[in-house]
Amino acid sequence: MEAKKKIRYLVSLMMILIMVGLAEWTGEKEILFPEMTALIVGLLIIDKRVWNVSRWQIILLMSLGAIAGICIVRYSPLYYVINLCLAFAFAGACLLMSRATLIPLISACVLPVLLHTESVIYPIAVFSMSTMVVAVQIIMERCGIRSRIPENSSVKPGKRELFRWFSLLCFVGLISMFAVSTDYPYMILPPLMVTFAEMVNSKAGFRNRPTQVFLFLTTAATLGTVFQIIGYRHLHLPATVIALCIAASLFFIFEWTGKYFAPAGALAFIPMLLPEEGLAWLPLQASIGAALFITIAMVVFQKCYQWSRAQIIFCATPTLLREYMNRRKRKQQS
Repeated sequence: MEAKKKIRYLVSLMMILIMVGLAEWTGEKEILFPEMTALIVGLLIIDKRVWNVSRWQIILLMSLGAIAGICIVRYSPLYYVINLCLAFAFAGACLLMSRATLIPLISACVLPVLLHTESVIYPIAVFSMSTMVVAVQIIMERCGIRSRIPENSSVKPGKRELFRWFSLLCFVGLISMFAVSTDYPYMILPPLMVTFAEMVNSKAGFRNRPTQVFLFLTTAATLGTVFQIIGYRHLHLPATVIALCIAASLFFIFEWTGKYFAPAGALAFIPMLLPEEGLAWLPLQASIGAALFITIAMVVFQKCYQWSRAQIIFCATPTLLREYMNRRKRKQQS
């Protein structure tokens, strides 16, 4: 691994530990913002533009999403699922109006509704953490630790984009109703909604690797849950040690596979916010939710049923397995 990437990983670990340490020291869980890990992955570790958004928009949009989320919890008398849809719709509207693709905004808006967070500390933490990540990115670029990002190009949304987001909202509402009625709340964790929107809207290569995305999400959910249950509940380790283990494990997986997926980083830290009761079921429920969201994205929006058989096999095969099979084929031919 090159020296510059090592520095980016070390700085990212320090920032995550600062966030978790502050939350542990003050006793305010609202400071622990899981989507900060996704921002760190997208803005610091990955050495290219991930989201089509300017720096000031990152801070503004994430802060607005957090404020909207706690306002929905405080003032909306509507049914829980409707409030979740309101938060999702607000995030989608902000992205459409700003012409940005900062999909993690969904998580900033939906998370307080999911967890019934009313504290003003949450939007303050989101603003502070977003500002810190953006500031560190600027410093890294000026020091040559990270490549400079070119100016973003925005495209005015049309009727197709409006209809796409409306369709996303309908499916999120349906899955949320199913999750609530079956008492499987972890099927609709915000990073899974982010994954759904990314799979539909993004043009990145991961949208054609559904199996790999699913494995990333299930692995992240399992890692976060195992470290939280064993390390925090049974071994009584500090939250900072748990966070260090989760982040280091994730970064190792990213480097080992050579692929990065920001929502997985956020999903891994969700268990640190949740009550112990029923936490052991999180990996299973998150896996079911991930499978549903990814399947809908592939079938309804990408129309994978129209693909050739070879393309389907290629997309369904994880990268590591595909590389292993290619190496064996080359050995047999040589």
